Amino acid sequence: MKILVTGAAGFIGAHCVLRLLRDGHQVIGLDNFNDYYDPALKHARVNWVEEQVGEFPMVRIDVADSEAIAALFTRTQPEVVIHLAAQAGVRYSLDNPKAYLDCNLGGFLNILESCRHHPVKHLIYASSSSVYGANQHTPYSAHDGVNHPLSLYAATKKANELMAHSYSHLFGIPCTGLRFFTVYGPWGRPDMSPIRFARAIVEGSPLKLFNYGQHQRDFTYIDDIIESIARLLERAPQVASGWDREHPDPSTSMAPWRIYNIGGEHPVELKDYLALMEKHLGRKADVELLPLQPGDVLNTYADVHELEHDTGFHPRVELDEGLRRFVAWFREYYLLPVIPPSLAGESPCLGEPVQKRRTL
Repeated sequence: MKILVTGAAGFIGAHCVLRLLRDGHQVIGLDNFNDYYDPALKHARVNWVEEQVGEFPMVRIDVADSEAIAALFTRTQPEVVIHLAAQAGVRYSLDNPKAYLDCNLGGFLNILESCRHHPVKHLIYASSSSVYGANQHTPYSAHDGVNHPLSLYAATKKANELMAHSYSHLFGIPCTGLRFFTVYGPWGRPDMSPIRFARAIVEGSPLKLFNYGQHQRDFTYIDDIIESIARLLERAPQVASGWDREHPDPSTSMAPWRIYNIGGEHPVELKDYLALMEKHLGRKADVELLPLQPGDVLNTYADVHELEHDTGFHPRVELDEGLRRFVAWFREYYLLPVIPPSLAGESPCLGEPVQKRRTL
């Protein structure tokens, strides 16, 4: 199929493009390469994909540019859209709220409008586990209500689900929303915990653990995210038979609209997660324990029964193995030396950096 992937130079986007191209699909990538974090990492991801499967069309457009998005759809006529572009980050939304309105709401509206005027077989879009907000009933089920977001970022993701539902109902666009749970792995974002933790450990700088390290997160390895997307690709949602308007199920609809959780289904406390990171890096962290931050949820825990029922797939990469793979990439990307096992936990430093070491 001809598939448009927005956010194609992002963490999930690059992995997604690689898998789709390997599966024989025709992919058009879209990204604005903004400077929320170092654009060099985004370009490196694209190069990584092209080194393995060859060049693919990559257009530099901001999803908030309605005219450019409309023109792209007119020109390319995608059959499927995988919308991963977004302004990410919970804490950043406290200081830069307008970026979330422009990209997450305005940008998603542009995608929906283009899918309306150039009908697609399936629109898959990224939501987030953050939509569960103040909900403390775990594991989080897609059948639960999500009416109490704790950050503007979470509110925009909740709004995306509602916007998709209205367009699905009005114009028959088959829409699947994916609530990702703490995605990690090679080529991850620098503002997320794996790179932040690894950077602090190798530099010997203080590592801030909020809520005194007692948060629980349902970490999900990137390969499990991509496998889920690949299996859902040709499973465009249908109208739910027997859907009850008097007792509506929040995960399905009388429209061709569906919500899935994608998570590891094994929540881990951050202090235990940090211990695994220390093990694979071969050095202890200098930890600073701090209270809970505004916008943070205490625990995340995915119920993925619907995903498994509909696709036959259940996320399967354990955290220890996933972090081992992440650390291997982290060392290679930043050209860090490897500590011999005999020195793990004993050496006060990681040795002299090689000349071409990338900036941490």
